[in-house]
Amino acid sequence: MIFSFFSNAQNASSSPYSFYGIGDLVFKGNVETRTMGGINMINDSIHININNSASLSDIMNTTFTIGGNLNYVKYKTENQSETANRASLDYIALAVPISKRFGAAFAVMPFTSVGYQIQSNYVDDSTPISRFTGNGGTNKIYGGVGYKINKNFRVGADMNFNFGNITTKDISFLTGIQYGTRESNSSEITGFNFNTSLMYNTLINKKTTIFGSLIYSPESTLSLANDRKIAIVQFSESFGELVVNEEDVPVNDTKVKYPSKIGIGFGVGEVRKWSVGAEVTFMQGSNFGSRFDDINDASYENVTKYSFGGYYMPDYNSFSSYYKRITYRGGFNYQNTGLIVNNESINNFGITFGLGLPIKGSFSNVNVGFEFGKRGTTSSGLIQENYSNLSVSFSLNDKWFIKRKYD
Repeated sequence: MIFSFFSNAQNASSSPYSFYGIGDLVFKGNVETRTMGGINMINDSIHININNSASLSDIMNTTFTIGGNLNYVKYKTENQSETANRASLDYIALAVPISKRFGAAFAVMPFTSVGYQIQSNYVDDSTPISRFTGNGGTNKIYGGVGYKINKNFRVGADMNFNFGNITTKDISFLTGIQYGTRESNSSEITGFNFNTSLMYNTLINKKTTIFGSLIYSPESTLSLANDRKIAIVQFSESFGELVVNEEDVPVNDTKVKYPSKIGIGFGVGEVRKWSVGAEVTFMQGSNFGSRFDDINDASYENVTKYSFGGYYMPDYNSFSSYYKRITYRGGFNYQNTGLIVNNESINNFGITFGLGLPIKGSFSNVNVGFEFGKRGTTSSGLIQENYSNLSVSFSLNDKWFIKRKYD
């Protein structure tokens, strides 16, 4: 059921910028890390951190987690605005402690998403009206392991299989003319990528710990089997299409280089009490490309992302007050996304906060997160996106594989 769900693409994006590359990045981390500005270096024994496989060595119990997101966006140009909303399932993951030093995890999640519907304004009877639509995306099957070398160092690695389908269409027609033209482009996408990570922590006094993390992803290649069709269509104002005649147009299959990435983070805190950290991520985004060779209205640049965040838990062991056992999280991040359209860099800024709500009598919890941000600009005829996200995850913990002492 899980594979069937993810293989049928979710429309987790409604952004026109998802036209470029292989779509918008959907998975930005578990709700727990996402609500701390996206930092990934804090050790945690009851939550799965898919973005940092070294942390899997600290998993205490078998942990199952599932997370989803509700997204609301207001789009602005220089003279008009529109709104859209989307709901999506973000990830399903299971982690198991193999030994006191070794942990492993498996996950399925959407990786990128394409989803938009745009129509040009009517000018006069001699000016074509164009409609642009896109849907689909890529999914990821994740397998990761983490190993604790000693009390200070942890290492991890994960392998990911990426797959999916993207379809985009544009239709042009004249008012009062029965037929219009349609161009359809589709891409079947497959490829692997690999990540490694290192975590370090040490006490600087009886209570305070300093910690750091290094995450490295080498460049990988995604293979795209491309298809293009040109058709004459009869249409309705509600986007209904009746194909009158359709022909295949030869296009090249392509390969997209998914850029190498390195993330460095440092932080300080008190275990099960509070932690704050900062992380900077560099990506060789200039090596990225588009699905088709003739998409030439965009270019790419190297990416730099800055993240800052942390958490506070008043008293994790409190018996008298439930509120003291709640985890309060917050943070912010800023990045240039690597996409340049009409000579304008598309930048993103977001503020996050959230709550970890413990389930009585267990290590399980419900995590709720909120994110508010802005992406893009209204300059150079572009679109600015003001967005808000509500994310929810369930992290369920239990002891499995316990050897019986009595039959």
